[in-house]
Amino acid sequence: MSSSPATTSLVGRPLAEVDTPALCLDLDALEANIARMVAHTRRHGVAWRPHAKAHKCPQIALLEIKAGAIGITCAKLGEAEVFAAAGVRDILIANQIVGPLKMTRLRALRQIADPIVCVDSLEHVAELSRAFADAPEPLRVLVEINVGLNRAGTTAGAPVVDLARRIVGSRGLRLAGIMGYEGHLLNIPDAGEKLERIRDALAVLPESKALLEQAGIACEIVSAGGTGSYEITPICPGVTETQAGGLVLMDAYYKHRCGVSGFEHALLVLAGVVSRPAPDRAVIDAGRKCVHGDLHKPLVVGRDDIEVSRLTAEHGDLTLAQSARDLKIGDRLLLVPGYSDFTCVLHDEFVVIRKGVVEAVWPLAARGKLK
Repeated sequence: MSSSPATTSLVGRPLAEVDTPALCLDLDALEANIARMVAHTRRHGVAWRPHAKAHKCPQIALLEIKAGAIGITCAKLGEAEVFAAAGVRDILIANQIVGPLKMTRLRALRQIADPIVCVDSLEHVAELSRAFADAPEPLRVLVEINVGLNRAGTTAGAPVVDLARRIVGSRGLRLAGIMGYEGHLLNIPDAGEKLERIRDALAVLPESKALLEQAGIACEIVSAGGTGSYEITPICPGVTETQAGGLVLMDAYYKHRCGVSGFEHALLVLAGVVSRPAPDRAVIDAGRKCVHGDLHKPLVVGRDDIEVSRLTAEHGDLTLAQSARDLKIGDRLLLVPGYSDFTCVLHDEFVVIRKGVVEAVWPLAARGKLK
């Protein structure tokens, strides 16, 4: 995917000349967020493998790696293929890869990158081994452990050892470690309770690693974490790396529902006022097809007196306090999306701005890569 000529020609122009609606990326804020996270993980002695499922953009991934990330995390094989083609080598696909079509693609990916995949059953191990038995290089594998999210993942303890033994004994595979995700605990409002429950949930990871080592099986990687738990995961015993990635963009959900602070809103939607149907109401050209608002309403940058009260397909309704009733048709506003993951997938490209000037246009090259 390449940027359109119309948007590429905006490079060097002020933000005022960008048509609306547009998905924008504040480069100063993005770089500051990346630097903060690198410093945070180094301070706690863990590696950073940021998830790329929100931004889906190789340029952002390469910035993260240049700053100190060890690689990236993806949700899907198709995303990993895009990032590998852009030069990212160390890629965790935090998912189970199943089926002969994907096995063929995974083998091709292994020729240009060093991916890691997850398993939680013996069937996964058997299929991967059949695909990689004669491969020139082994495939790295993590055992995914259910830490309470009750999505994918095997039960902690003996089942982990059984899976690990099968991986170690399978041709073409190399056990790299274990993984868990505490995603069910990210919204706990009380900080003390959140800390305690996440530490309790992730405690099964070092316990499972100890069982592996007692069985003579090395366990290099213990991977966990998300943006909503970015402060807690690195201080949990045994964790070697965190996957927190959405914080480089930072949205309203992470700030107000997950209690994440200290990061700047780098992801913004530029919207235009298209109607003023009542003194206390305005309408913008950014609706549900442009900005996500289900987990948290979008916020208007710098305007506490303007509330995004409703999103329909193509429009956003604004409720205006008395001080905002001078808003006019043609005025433009910047919005902080409610949730970055579900906003970025609606757009083809980022308009990258620095100090109000367009510096670049970056395609979301991994958008739509669901397979």
